[in-house]
Amino acid sequence: MSHHIPDVIEPVLVAVPESVETRRLLLRMPRAGDGAVLHAALSESLAEMRRFLGSLPWIAREQSVESSELYCRTAQANFIARKDLPYLVFEKATGDLVGGCGIHRMVWATPKAEVGYWCRTSRTGNGFVGEAVAALVEVAMRDLRAVRLEIVTDAENEASRKLAQRCGFVLEGILRNERRAPDGSLRDTCIYARIVA
Repeated sequence: MSHHIPDVIEPVLVAVPESVETRRLLLRMPRAGDGAVLHAALSESLAEMRRFLGSLPWIAREQSVESSELYCRTAQANFIARKDLPYLVFEKATGDLVGGCGIHRMVWATPKAEVGYWCRTSRTGNGFVGEAVAALVEVAMRDLRAVRLEIVTDAENEASRKLAQRCGFVLEGILRNERRAPDGSLRDTCIYARIVA
């Protein structure tokens, strides 16, 4: 049985949309000038986000408008170079930044990637992140031709686990004592996957 090995992909030549619209949301690449709105959303959400730092290590650092601006400019550069594909998620009706979602850790030879996300604390429970993840799954399958997508989450992050399942990802395994939290405790990591036949 022969398996077709895909042609070598030059990531920079892959056309990836810099913005994606859903019914209620606008997902777009971070850019210079986004630091202040990102900082406001993060400041409100830090306590919740820091519960599961293994998934968001960059959130451990002291946060400021300057660090958020640095993140946005670096994220834009990485997006253009196809090293990482982060999106800021805005609600179309209000223009508010409601979270972030992205396609990360691409392995272009497969191709496969990981989908990550966070939601602004005051905007949880509205289904925004699920809507954003569904849109990025479509981008990954259509534009990146991904045959495998993963969601990696802390075993105790029930909200993230439920979202993965709602978005059609299947739990493949739990990696025990896979990472250490900032407080020194050992954490289990869940690997969810969605496969394209």
